[in-house]
Amino acid sequence: MSATIQSPAAPEETLPSSNDIRESFAACRMRTVALIEGLSDADVTVQSMPDASPAKWHLAHTSWFYETFLLKPALRGYRTFHDAYDVLFNSYYQGVGPQHPRGNRGLLTRPSLEKVLAYREHVDNAMRQLLSGSIPPARIKLVQLGIAHEEQHQELLLTDLHHLLAQNPLHPAYQEKPSLSFKESRATPVAARLKWHSLEGGLVEIGHDGIQFSYDCESPRHQTYVAPFQIASRPVTCGEWLEFIDDKGYANSDYWLADGWDRVCADGWAAPLYWQKVGRQWKQFTLYGLLPIDPSKPVSHISFYEADAYARWAGKRLPTEQEWEIAATQFDHPDTEDITLTPKSAANKFYNQIWQWTASPYIAYPGYKPPKGAIGEYNGKFMSGLMVLRGGSHLTPAGHIRPTYRNFFAPEKRWQVAGLRLARDA
Repeated sequence: MSATIQSPAAPEETLPSSNDIRESFAACRMRTVALIEGLSDADVTVQSMPDASPAKWHLAHTSWFYETFLLKPALRGYRTFHDAYDVLFNSYYQGVGPQHPRGNRGLLTRPSLEKVLAYREHVDNAMRQLLSGSIPPARIKLVQLGIAHEEQHQELLLTDLHHLLAQNPLHPAYQEKPSLSFKESRATPVAARLKWHSLEGGLVEIGHDGIQFSYDCESPRHQTYVAPFQIASRPVTCGEWLEFIDDKGYANSDYWLADGWDRVCADGWAAPLYWQKVGRQWKQFTLYGLLPIDPSKPVSHISFYEADAYARWAGKRLPTEQEWEIAATQFDHPDTEDITLTPKSAANKFYNQIWQWTASPYIAYPGYKPPKGAIGEYNGKFMSGLMVLRGGSHLTPAGHIRPTYRNFFAPEKRWQVAGLRLARDA
């Protein structure tokens, strides 16, 4: 199969209508609040590690974003809810002022959850006023970014809460069964037999086409050369990972990059995050509580270093992000026989409930220029020392599941729903 893609003409960006953007904004705001239903003020205040933020902070920061980049500049007469929130809920935007230290977000017992929800209502009321009538295209684009930003935080809220609950020896469940917050199937899927798909490579085009919404780091669309390769039809499963553990994969430095081996030794890694052996049985702490490992499901909550070590142990390698993208664009098949894969999206053809580590560093595409001003800090300033993940997990909002989406984390991070798919040279 040839992976060569014809170069399209420069596309015209398609923007949603004013009514559509109003509806999308309202739905997104409602979903974020729905994620904390049934949680206590303590549940949403505590911070389990500097990388994770309290749910209450996510609720406030996503409101701060609209207030800072839309309401203050564009809504005449807008009055801030509380001046101190400018600092408390600024994440990393140096261009708009100082930030409260990230590792101290869990010390913010005040404002209370009730006050944060009042802040959200204040911002929502002002946004409804700003978005009344016909909305200028530039404002629609900024609201689109705000919605996508909040959807990212919906996913982070759940992964951060997962890490928090995992610190509790009572193994408390976030939910007893799936609901609107996420829809991962509890049924046991049947892992499909692994197959290898061959791609001829060549001069290919990757990157977003610019027609629908995308993040700036997904562009510009550009040509690159990819050598012929093969890619696995599905991700690595928990059962296959157990073989890696049983073969002393975590104890053999031959499989590990130097930095990864240092992490194994320093942090005592012996299994994916949230795995624990209870008697003779492996179990995994999930948002549904502590459950037996399902050997047919994709392995998750592993670092780039672990994914790379497994690939070396298996005699394979991780795909580059370019390989992953052209493969995901071309193959139209389910990853397993489990028809309950989520999100319910046409993109399910190459995505299986996990983010997938690639061998590629997160760097700029040729010709990339970040947007001017503080909003340009969103993606561009992180292009150093991080690795790219592709795909999407069962917690990822469906609108973010696309072949060009570039997620990125430091190679040692494990608390995200990340696994791997193998590749090999042709």
